[in-house]
Amino acid sequence: MSLTRRQVTVAALSTVPLAFGAAGTAHASPRRTRTLYIAGDSTAAQKYSDAAPETGWGMALPFFLHKDLPVANHAVNGRSSKSFVDEGRLDAMLGLIRPGDFLLVQFAHNDEKTADPTRYTEPWTTYQDYLRLYIDGARAKGARPVLATPVERRKFDASGNAVPTHGEYPAAMRALAAEEGVTLLDIQALSLALWQKLGVEETKKYFNWTDTEQDNTHFNPPGAIAVARLVARELLRNRVLAPRDVRRLDAGIPESWITWPPPATV
Repeated sequence: MSLTRRQVTVAALSTVPLAFGAAGTAHASPRRTRTLYIAGDSTAAQKYSDAAPETGWGMALPFFLHKDLPVANHAVNGRSSKSFVDEGRLDAMLGLIRPGDFLLVQFAHNDEKTADPTRYTEPWTTYQDYLRLYIDGARAKGARPVLATPVERRKFDASGNAVPTHGEYPAAMRALAAEEGVTLLDIQALSLALWQKLGVEETKKYFNWTDTEQDNTHFNPPGAIAVARLVARELLRNRVLAPRDVRRLDAGIPESWITWPPPATV
């Protein structure tokens, strides 16, 4: 992994535009709109009409950010930190990211799949190694990396206590963030506390529970809005974003604002 890390960093550095001309004079340029990129899995991803009412929290995040801070949601169903890289998705994002942008990274749900070598990573070794590729790649492009621990699933014990489901992955991400000096949004801890507060029955209103499906991993519109609100609040609290960058943090968001575009056709 160390060689790949260096290769990614060197390649990304080669694409950073020079800030000075040949004579050493800084060239002024108009202020460019910053973009917040999301790399992640199905809990954050854009959903389409054939999946409604399933909703990724990345679909709701723009409701809490100023209109001049667009969200580019590159999260994809079923991906891990490893498979996202191996499929070339990180490279594609780094080709778009510019200085001043943000790269928000949330993985672990699929990294945990021990039976699938194309996705599995071990928390304290390969998981951290792959996450470093996102960190190094963003920094090389002049963007700010932000790590988010994985949002919790809906699971309760017999006493009605919300139970963590992600094993060592959140702890490994927290340790990596501290080691690399990267801002951490502890969405795992915050979402677990929220599910505990809501309780066994009320949380069903936040997950993709329908007449035909009882999904304790993916969200419906209220759940996606609630998690996106956690993310936006943490971006502000950790000073990744300024007060002028966020909005509606304490306001109600109508479920009708969530829309599902038709699936892409080939």
